[in-house]
Amino acid sequence: MSHYRVSAPTLWIVFVGLALPGACGRTPLLPGQPCALAGDVRSCSNRCGSGQQICQDGFWQPCQVDPQQIDCRNTCGEGTALCSDDKMGICEVAPQQLPCRDACGDGTALCSDNKMGTCEVPDPAPASCTTRCGPGQKTCHAGVWGSCEYVAGPRPCTASCSRFDGDGSQSCVNGSWGACVVARREDVCTSACGTGKLVCDQGQWYACDAPQPFPPRLHAVIHDFTPTTNSDFERADITSSIDDRGVLLPDLGADGLPVFASTGATRTISGPQSFNTWYRDVPGVNLKTTKDLQLVASPGDPNFYIYENANFFPIDGELFGNYDDSGHNFHFTLMINTEFVYVGGETFSFTGDDDLWVFINRKLAIDLGGVHEAETASLDLDQQASALNISRGNRYKLDLFFAERHTISSTFNIHTSIADVGSCP
Repeated sequence: MSHYRVSAPTLWIVFVGLALPGACGRTPLLPGQPCALAGDVRSCSNRCGSGQQICQDGFWQPCQVDPQQIDCRNTCGEGTALCSDDKMGICEVAPQQLPCRDACGDGTALCSDNKMGTCEVPDPAPASCTTRCGPGQKTCHAGVWGSCEYVAGPRPCTASCSRFDGDGSQSCVNGSWGACVVARREDVCTSACGTGKLVCDQGQWYACDAPQPFPPRLHAVIHDFTPTTNSDFERADITSSIDDRGVLLPDLGADGLPVFASTGATRTISGPQSFNTWYRDVPGVNLKTTKDLQLVASPGDPNFYIYENANFFPIDGELFGNYDDSGHNFHFTLMINTEFVYVGGETFSFTGDDDLWVFINRKLAIDLGGVHEAETASLDLDQQASALNISRGNRYKLDLFFAERHTISSTFNIHTSIADVGSCP
């Protein structure tokens, strides 16, 4: 009975061992499986391939497989990985160019270490587009399309410095036409006192550097009247403002004085007999004196000259004296004779009451005839050059004839760029 008991466990152990998984030679067997005979060898496999297991200390040892390269694949393509100790190493794929695409089109990118590099796309042909200046092109670089650029180049243009239409150049900047650029321009310019240089640079004209005259001093001949010596002054039948245009011939007479156009009376003048005493010395009818009227430079333009007097009574208390108790000498005529050099661009403006006539080159240029409130008339010599028969660079006479014939006010304003040649430095 004792032997049975001893041998029975042994048989049971053998039986159990035969019944364990792998007892029939299955592979792979997990390490730690019991084995019967030390040194026995059997086939096995793992991730790295086929190998052997050795029975040692009653257990099968881990499957031994020689390290080897195994095919693999990653982002960059096909390669190999070293498998050792049942572990796969990093998949090694040789760097290579792979197809790619960006906004500019198809290209290639270098793939290395399982990472795609920057997509390199050859710059494509420019694409057509439209700017506010006209047809243009845009180019693509590094995956980005640039802005649309006008490609036709600058266009002709005209600006303030232009000598003729289209002599400037205008470029398209950021899709819009820029400023018209005209080369620096230098012209000869003329003043009443000589010649100089007129410069236009970057679209701006600079003042002529010719010697400029001083503000003119106008020498006036004044004839004084009374209502009893000439019936055209302080007429009782004139009680309101009356214009009396066209009473003079368009040309001065041979003596340089205005010629009355009618053989009879006009709205405010009795006739040629009374008018012919206005600017002539007539004993018993008028008395004469002279006065100078000094013009001043305009604050806004030193080449523009001004005389302004809203209380114009140059002979108060003189000659026949003041009229009644008015405090002023209201009844006089005034005559100015001067010369100027027409350089171009001159203007003349007069505001006043009563009569005012201006003759240039002996031709009537301004007619403010009548007994009226203060009125204004202006003259642009360039616009009237043909009618006045004047041309630039020549000297001409300017004759001004004025009359103050009625109470209750007297205004005499001159605004002009005409310079008296006698005022040159």
